[in-house]
Amino acid sequence: MGLSSAATENESVELCIFDLRRGQHEGQELDKILFFFPAGLPFSKQLSVVGLSEGLITFTRIFSPEAACEVIEAERHSHIFYEVEPDIWMVMVVEKSNDSEPIWRDDALRKVLKEIHSLFVMFHGTIRTLLEKEPGGGLIRRHLYSFVMDYLRDYLVGKKLLLPSFRDCLKEQGTVQMLTIGREAAIEVQSLVRVLESSAGNMPCYSLILFQDLLVSTTLSPDDTINLFTYAVLRLTPQALSVGVSSWSYLRKGNTASSVAIESNIAIPSSASESFYGSSEVSPTEDSQYHVVRPLQSEKWSKGKDGYLVTDLWGAEVGTWVFATPTVWLRQTGERMYLCAYQHRNLTLLLLIPVSSIANGEQGVSAVKQQVLEQASLKILKVEEKLSKGWGGENAYHVSGYRYLLVDGDRNVSRATPPTKVATLTKESLLAMNKLRKEVELEKSRAKLDNVGCEKDMEVCIRAKNNAWVISRITRGRELYMVLEKANETLLYATDAVEKFSNKYCDGTFSLD
Repeated sequence: MGLSSAATENESVELCIFDLRRGQHEGQELDKILFFFPAGLPFSKQLSVVGLSEGLITFTRIFSPEAACEVIEAERHSHIFYEVEPDIWMVMVVEKSNDSEPIWRDDALRKVLKEIHSLFVMFHGTIRTLLEKEPGGGLIRRHLYSFVMDYLRDYLVGKKLLLPSFRDCLKEQGTVQMLTIGREAAIEVQSLVRVLESSAGNMPCYSLILFQDLLVSTTLSPDDTINLFTYAVLRLTPQALSVGVSSWSYLRKGNTASSVAIESNIAIPSSASESFYGSSEVSPTEDSQYHVVRPLQSEKWSKGKDGYLVTDLWGAEVGTWVFATPTVWLRQTGERMYLCAYQHRNLTLLLLIPVSSIANGEQGVSAVKQQVLEQASLKILKVEEKLSKGWGGENAYHVSGYRYLLVDGDRNVSRATPPTKVATLTKESLLAMNKLRKEVELEKSRAKLDNVGCEKDMEVCIRAKNNAWVISRITRGRELYMVLEKANETLLYATDAVEKFSNKYCDGTFSLD
């Protein structure tokens, strides 16, 4: 089921971030590059990649000035574009494999770029703001290099970069996975949320509650929920804190066997590139020139005796040995918030308090945390106990005979067959589903360009080379993708299987009646 070494040994990836407003004069071209991976490549090669990308962006704008360029498919490479901020672009260049079927999905790779930028802004603010703060570019380059490299280390195994591939075709990055709970549990959770809010007194605050790697409750906006949920699964949940234990979460990279390894061409940064971008091998909190917080460093969070999670990543409060409380920027309100994380067994609570509401810094944060413990401890114990009793384990959402992915685009929520069950599918089935999803995403993109705001219903059924059925149904902003390897010969049988699944697990959303 794995790819042969011949199919992967020559593949490579390059990732760059550049600003079209910079480096417009001859001899200053290097100034526009804010990040490049691998940093050890000669500057001439980096300028070649960025120059080609800039040329493609300029050329495609002639034909589509309103819609940004998203992907260019060349004979040997795929170029994935994402304009993260006005005139600031992230571009990923991936070398194509020798397989007859594509192993990457452009949309999945673009969502990696979106996730990098969204998390960066949550912790550091926008790239443009940092450029305006220090126009020379040194500040933003240090921040980007440390942040993106810490992010990519979750994908790195040795010198291999494990990007989302056809083996991840039944996953949806950029969504949250919800825990299904009963009415009694929901009432207890809502009661806990009210207690958390009241514990902060008159200060406006937000909360996010997770059980295992699944979302239970949020009072944040959808975008902020996705960002905090993603960070929690990466670094804060019990699975993330357990050193050497891979998260079973459907969202993330834990099971490296499900990914396809490609050569990352990681060259050791030269002294020139280190002085230009900065080395990520610096102090956890700062380097010799700039204060650089590195929130994505792994194994830097731990659980304190009082149940709160602590880290030294944000340094210590000035003049004390007290670790500084982490802070994040909310996308919806633009507020800077203290991030307080508490954990009891499988329950993780994130409480966000406006920095502007705390007059005396860490002392004030400590007082709020103590209030939460005093007022919410019993509620937390009760909620965790109730959720644990109703929890069906990591295969709770497995449906025998089906391998599926459900996506609710309006709510940014997804649910899927557990990775261990998806891993039983043959390579042919996964490649067929990957190809189907590429076609669906292309059709959705065309529909969006032709009629903005118009949702298009769609159904696609394909018979794979191994006689498995791969099926997609899209209706009213919801998407269903399914692989049936043990289906009957007829399309009628496969269609009937989808109808049964829709009626039983989706309230008939995808039924044809």
